[in-house]
Amino acid sequence: MRIATWNVNSIRSRIDRVEDWIRRTDVDVLAIQETKCREDQLPRRRLEALGYEVAHHGFNQWNGVAILSRLGLRDVEVGLPGVPMWGDPAVAEARAIGAMCGPVRVWSVYVPNGRHLDDPHMTYKLAWMEHLRDRVTGWLAAERDGGPPFAVMGDWNIAPRDEDVWSMEFYRDKSHVSPPERAAFDALLDAGLTDVVRPHAPGPGVYTYWDYQRLRFAKRQGMRIDFVLGSPGFADRVVGAAIDREERKGTGASDHAPVVVELSEPT
Repeated sequence: MRIATWNVNSIRSRIDRVEDWIRRTDVDVLAIQETKCREDQLPRRRLEALGYEVAHHGFNQWNGVAILSRLGLRDVEVGLPGVPMWGDPAVAEARAIGAMCGPVRVWSVYVPNGRHLDDPHMTYKLAWMEHLRDRVTGWLAAERDGGPPFAVMGDWNIAPRDEDVWSMEFYRDKSHVSPPERAAFDALLDAGLTDVVRPHAPGPGVYTYWDYQRLRFAKRQGMRIDFVLGSPGFADRVVGAAIDREERKGTGASDHAPVVVELSEPT
């Protein structure tokens, strides 16, 4: 079983590359972030033509998450109940969607960026992460009581270790690496989730995102901010993982690379 997560940075702009990548990699489940479209704008038929069921949560040209599965889509949950809101007027943004995909539950999440350390969006980001941690605690308790294994995957907009950025000096006064953001990420690990990719793709110098500007990709100046965090039952089944850096190359690429996890068959 092969599961992947990918911030495509606009599914409409990237649909040709998404189709080509899916055909090459033969993934069973793909969690997508930044679809940047409404439901009526989603290229659903092209995705379904590849053999996938599609669940999507998106309102406009910002944010948006989706799950593609050829193992079935059951018990779809759109958003996180009670999640902190943002905007004027304040709304619950399209940042999370979950579904049963075969024997496991998959959550596709797009964590708020935070923008700057003193920006109100950072307060929103930390509150959003705290809410997610509370939800994860409940899901872990349900798994211990016989519920399905699960993974929360996507673009976290947090680089939890110094080795996850090309230069800590450059990022010292910027978002994504601040102690509060890293504490929010670590709280999910402390709750019982596991970064299932890092053991198979250790750093330093291993990234999932490279800014389009200043030739960041060519200079290997990236960040590791896309993660698959698995519950105990999910993590126990992981037999391999990789970051597809090659997909960041070429014309029309997303600024993020897909992250792929291989799972053994359930016993």
